[in-house]
Amino acid sequence: MSRGLCRGGYDFGHSPIGRSVASVVTDQFPAILRAAQAGEEPAIAQLWRALNHRVVRFLSARAGDAAEDLASETWLTVARYLHTFAGNEIEFRAWIFTIARSRLIDSQRRYRRRPIEVDNPRALEAHLSCSDTAQDALDALEADAAVAMVGSLSRDQADVILLRVLAGLDVARVADIMGKEPGAVRTLQHRGLRRLREMLAASVQESGAQEQDEQGVTR
Repeated sequence: MSRGLCRGGYDFGHSPIGRSVASVVTDQFPAILRAAQAGEEPAIAQLWRALNHRVVRFLSARAGDAAEDLASETWLTVARYLHTFAGNEIEFRAWIFTIARSRLIDSQRRYRRRPIEVDNPRALEAHLSCSDTAQDALDALEADAAVAMVGSLSRDQADVILLRVLAGLDVARVADIMGKEPGAVRTLQHRGLRRLREMLAASVQESGAQEQDEQGVTR
């Protein structure tokens, strides 16, 4: 079992997603940022390509079909205020996801959020191992089904896990975005992972029962 998982720990920086996020624009970021702030479209497009799919996945877990529209609103805000940003690549990611979360909260104040269901729990279960369910579930966040299941957690639990994994942010930055203490973020992460594991097990069990019923009918 991976280090610290049973105690609520997870080495986000060493997960496949954590590594890919950490190298979004490599050491070229300062030059890319300067070019984007100067209005050079190739540089702006490079930033968009590097992060937009993760922004959409973050939003889709909480907003469903509205995710694309909210992502567009996020990037419009980014374009409007890009000239004011100063910082490194990690701080840029934190800034982008802070804006995305703000757009999400504004939207949810206007519309009641509808629950998102996972259509095929067995497809998600295929990503999991018996020894390390929660870690593999997080590594499987590239799958839409996994993102949808994280969206079934409480709002704060989902935000913590998605910001840690999809945005690749550390506890301190997530705490700053959410206006919480780092200890509270760690607690939310632990509870969210535990709840995710429970939901995965229940969904796979239910899917298996349905398959057995269907096979019984066809015989």
